[in-house]
Amino acid sequence: MEDSRILALYWQRDESAIRETRQAYGKRLLRLAERILRIAADAEECESDTYLAAWNAIPPAYPEHFFAYLAKICRNLAFRRLEYDHAAKRSAEMVELSEEMQLCIPDAAAERKFEEKELADLLNGFLAGLKPESRAIFIRRYFLMESIAEIAGALGMRESKIKSSLFRSRKMLLQYLEKEGIRI
Repeated sequence: MEDSRILALYWQRDESAIRETRQAYGKRLLRLAERILRIAADAEECESDTYLAAWNAIPPAYPEHFFAYLAKICRNLAFRRLEYDHAAKRSAEMVELSEEMQLCIPDAAAERKFEEKELADLLNGFLAGLKPESRAIFIRRYFLMESIAEIAGALGMRESKIKSSLFRSRKMLLQYLEKEGIRI
């Protein structure tokens, strides 16, 4: 079913909207939650919570890109769950991803603090300036939390090309943020 028809079901408060959402995007949302949480039961709960959050937000929200909207909800729920479950410790992969981006994104100690919305706007501007291939790789790695091997397989590229693209994109992001007045 098309996104517009699914969204119409939400606006009509028809509970079949959740079933249609699960059928259209359930596997992708579950995979996203599993990449973050690493525990199947927690990921399934996160997926279900995503549908509830969407049900509560639509209406009044009418997302232009429905899967991206759902993925953002799912990702945020999964990270909150991870933070709750592991308040004092973090998994090695989350640390690895954080360290990759640490040089590009300002931390709380940075002199100039930006609201989350301002940073999101800057990141969106940066992503809009990337070539489509580089943008897809960047989003798959840092938003969808896919491994280098998963990205390479999905895009039919060598892992070395994915790593190089991510390195160049992070370097460009750093330059972009500095140009916008953010010193790292």
